[in-house]
Amino acid sequence: MKQVIVGLVWVVLAGWAVAQQYPPEDFPAQLPTKQQKTQKTQKTQKLPSTDNEFPLGPDAAGESSSKDTKIDLSPPMGDAKAHPNSGVADDVLELRSYNPQKARKAIEVGDFYFRRDNYRAALNRYQEALQWKPDDAEATFKSAACLEKLGRLQEARARYEAYLKLLPDGPHAKEARKALDKLPAAVPEAARHQQAAGAPKDKD
Repeated sequence: MKQVIVGLVWVVLAGWAVAQQYPPEDFPAQLPTKQQKTQKTQKTQKLPSTDNEFPLGPDAAGESSSKDTKIDLSPPMGDAKAHPNSGVADDVLELRSYNPQKARKAIEVGDFYFRRDNYRAALNRYQEALQWKPDDAEATFKSAACLEKLGRLQEARARYEAYLKLLPDGPHAKEARKALDKLPAAVPEAARHQQAAGAPKDKD
């Protein structure tokens, strides 16, 4: 009996000594369960590589990305001679495109100036109308009237005649014929140059 008691004392002392040598914090509070071990294993498991899923990336063959790639937009050799106007926009080559509405608006503004005896401004508007709508009969007649008022009689005659070619029986045909009767006869271009060249100069 005495030996049993001594043995128990030795066991208690040995346990106490071990407890002093290893503090409680060195031991895990709770052993991991089987489920926790499985979850940890799945988290640390290496994911399959996806390198071969997209083999045609921008750098796959050593090429640079699209931001670094420069595209040559210069025309081919000899293109400038073959197409001399290819670099000029259409609205530059053609100052005025056909637009009857703008022509009508220009005529209305010209009428405004004509009623106020501003024949030069009116003529500019009628000329503009003819650019928007070539061979417009009304703009042709009214520009002839402005030219007559400004003393440009040969140009006025040409415009009146142009109007009668467009509308021989038009609303202004009678006025155009009456104006032609008053205007001097048309002088050929060559004769006008000869008259200008042979005109006497003013003496000092």
